[in-house]
Amino acid sequence: MLTPEQRARQIIDEQLQAAGWHIFDSGKQNFSAGAGIAIREFQTSTGPADYALFVDRKLVGIIEAKPEGTSLTAVAEQTVRYLTSTTKFVQRAADQLPFGYEANGDEVRFCDWRDPQPRSRNVFSFHRPETLRAWLADGDTTLRRRLQSLPALTTTGLRDCQVEAIRNLEESFKHDRPRALIQMATGSGKTFTAVSLIYRLIKFAGAKRILFLVDRGNLGRQTLTEFQQYVTPDDGRKFTDLYNVQNLTSNRLDSVSKVTITTIQRLYSMLRGEAEFEAGNEEESSFESAAAMATVRPKEVAYNPAIPPETYDFVVIDECHRSIYNVWQQVLEYFDAHLIGLTATPAKQTFGFFNRNLVMEYSHERAVVDGVNVGSDIYLLSTVVSQQGATVEKGLPVQHVERLTRKKRWEALDDDLPYAATQLDRSVTNPNQIRTVIREFRDVLFTRLFPGRSIVPKTLIFAKSDDHADRIVDIVREEFGKGNDFCKKITYGTTGEKADDLIKRFRNSFEPRVAVTVDMISTGTDIRPLECLLFMRDVRSRVYFDQMKGRGTRIISTSDLQNVTEDATAKTHFVLVDAVGVTHSEKKDAATTERIKGLSFKDLLKAVSYGNTEPEHLESLAKRLARLHQQLKPAEQALVSQQAHGATVQELAGRLYDAVDPVKVEDVATQLAAAAGEPTFTQGPEDEEIPVEPAPEYFRQAEEQLTTAAVAPFDNPELRSILEKLHAQKDLVIDHLSPDEVLVSEFGERFSPEQAAAKLARQQVDKFRAFIEEHNAEILALQVLHNQPWRRRELTHRQLRDLAEALKLESPDLTPAHLWDAYERLDKARVRSSVSSTGSKNLLTNLINLVQFALERTDVLEPFALTVEQRYQQWLHQQQLAGRLFTEPQRQWLDMMKDHITTSLTVETEDFGYTPFEDHGGFGRARALFGDELLPVVKELNEVLAA
Repeated sequence: MLTPEQRARQIIDEQLQAAGWHIFDSGKQNFSAGAGIAIREFQTSTGPADYALFVDRKLVGIIEAKPEGTSLTAVAEQTVRYLTSTTKFVQRAADQLPFGYEANGDEVRFCDWRDPQPRSRNVFSFHRPETLRAWLADGDTTLRRRLQSLPALTTTGLRDCQVEAIRNLEESFKHDRPRALIQMATGSGKTFTAVSLIYRLIKFAGAKRILFLVDRGNLGRQTLTEFQQYVTPDDGRKFTDLYNVQNLTSNRLDSVSKVTITTIQRLYSMLRGEAEFEAGNEEESSFESAAAMATVRPKEVAYNPAIPPETYDFVVIDECHRSIYNVWQQVLEYFDAHLIGLTATPAKQTFGFFNRNLVMEYSHERAVVDGVNVGSDIYLLSTVVSQQGATVEKGLPVQHVERLTRKKRWEALDDDLPYAATQLDRSVTNPNQIRTVIREFRDVLFTRLFPGRSIVPKTLIFAKSDDHADRIVDIVREEFGKGNDFCKKITYGTTGEKADDLIKRFRNSFEPRVAVTVDMISTGTDIRPLECLLFMRDVRSRVYFDQMKGRGTRIISTSDLQNVTEDATAKTHFVLVDAVGVTHSEKKDAATTERIKGLSFKDLLKAVSYGNTEPEHLESLAKRLARLHQQLKPAEQALVSQQAHGATVQELAGRLYDAVDPVKVEDVATQLAAAAGEPTFTQGPEDEEIPVEPAPEYFRQAEEQLTTAAVAPFDNPELRSILEKLHAQKDLVIDHLSPDEVLVSEFGERFSPEQAAAKLARQQVDKFRAFIEEHNAEILALQVLHNQPWRRRELTHRQLRDLAEALKLESPDLTPAHLWDAYERLDKARVRSSVSSTGSKNLLTNLINLVQFALERTDVLEPFALTVEQRYQQWLHQQQLAGRLFTEPQRQWLDMMKDHITTSLTVETEDFGYTPFEDHGGFGRARALFGDELLPVVKELNEVLAA
């Protein structure tokens, strides 16, 4: 039995060997074995180091090894002792060795002591010798040190929000925050911002390689286009003329590429060492199976020497809504890299994953105010059937359609068939309901939605399913009296034309005018000419709904819009037509485990294929397959067997049930124990044989063996596809009989720039007030301001700066300038503005008056500079009345001291050695002008002006 320390050393040895290190005991080393040598128990002046690391015969680092389970956070001090200890007979990379590791077999921590603020961090495994060699070749200019001195940003061609995002992110890098989140509204240029930043990281920070992760394949192609079109601001050449960019379509990395674009699905496949990955698996967004993804265990990754953790310096995660937080989190955390998230719609998990380091918050409301997005009008359209459902009376003939074969037949109903609105286009389709919605949409299109127009605006219709989409397409063509090119279905099930080609046509050509989709164009896809969204499906995810709405918010130049829609004057807004109550239905932030029991058959299959082997899921799938087996015809059974290596649906179900059957598990555990030579029976008191329960390890092996065998067939996407189609083979009832009529057809909410500005201002003010109330006991500046006026003199500029940093960390829009604008917009009558240089809204000292106004301790919000100026004039007047007159040179110095208090809260004689005082003679000149009165005057001004 190994001790915890021995187990840890064994694992550490394996980790080092996997990373390319040759391991020797002290005194038995052979430096000819390779570039990287690790020597156990290497002697130093303060004792033996657990492992000493040599690269090219030169001592470069130390590993401090601890037993399994040991917390490593406080071990770095021991590592430092060995890093600074002297050694005999060896060459050293530096007097203090640069690379320190702590490891316990489960965890590895690393610190590069050349960094400006050396700090240990978790890494997946040890770095390769070649990596440490390359880092040493950089001298002391580590990546983190280079991030401290990036040149000023060239703002030409960048929007204000993009400038703010890049500057804030680079400030985050200076503080060595490993994860950062950029929230920017759809259409505000997140990808362009990322490309601009990546260019700076490569050129000025010396980033070796950067990984750009996308949600699905077509977004990767969009991202590649952004890189290809990006003109560098200082060089004038295209990005791809200077640096190689690879959009992965195979599992082979280009060794010379500076930027790699890929889906996280393909990346996981590559980390697993798979030679190929089916491109079709990259085209589905994680939103489409959100419930299934919520149940899937994280994808576990192992060290891959072909793609070591140090391969990338930065990982940009585009559209990082929630797909990364359960299944893919370990894939992201594999790399020893800064993680940068981009999204328009963060969920709660997003903030948690990025350590609440939200460096940019640019909401849709703010984007509308700035003219970066367009606002929206909501048009409510509901019908009797869509609100109340309907009933088909018994005895009447209705049409049945087999979902798989599309065969149709007519049958009379034996009983009444009532169906609710929620069953529409799931188990029952009412063509009259679809037609009523489309006809009303057609009738109001040019009279109420887009008056004066004659060309159908580019319109995107969201359908519930592929079958629903087909019916909508047919009815749209009929009701508008147009041909096939007028309206197209763009889904993953699209046949004939490629979906990417259809999207390009929809974006750039006159036709199609209308596209019908289920999910494919719901997130990320850029179609700027869109002016109308028609929701014929409800959406319960807040994040997903915001993403879908985002398809309509993008701005477009009038000339580009008129290239595809000739009679459009300008895109000033988009119209969201709500035919299902989507704008009023309750939205949830993310899928929760409470939804697991309600997983669809498709989602259960997907969950199992992604590695979820929870007993309740396996049992549920087994039961559904068993029911399906009873319904299948021989030809259909044969289809399954062809893809399941001869197994029937019943056998697939049986294997799943065996995996969760305690009796079957115990039988297999007993067989495994017997095969290992363990006794399976013991003698009882009367020589009867009594079964021996296998040891727990055999039960674990049995469960793993049975589970692996049960779920292995579902790795085959063809099998899953056939099972999904067969499961959906129940007849779809077509209700041609129930009529429908319009209940509501009217405008609902309007979202204009003015409304957006008011909403944004209210959000900022509410966040500010909530922050004050939540943190008044822990932030010193708030403690002082809460207890004013008697503690006001305790307030310092440093405390105000701490408050400002805490506010910005809470939300990037909680800056003095943004808060000032918000209050001014909401209550202009009570806000006084100042245009003087010292009255800038950005002044840190304005936080004093902002907090007091938020706490309702003042009736008027005025710049701190104005407050100080009023007090100053009052003080001068009092001095004059008291017979205390100042000369013109003295007044000049008093004015300078007043201005300094305005910006820094206090003035001290030490400040006289700096600008502007130094330019006027410094402390000596002040002393000559005021004599013994200098210190009393300084003290008096501090008390009167800032109190």
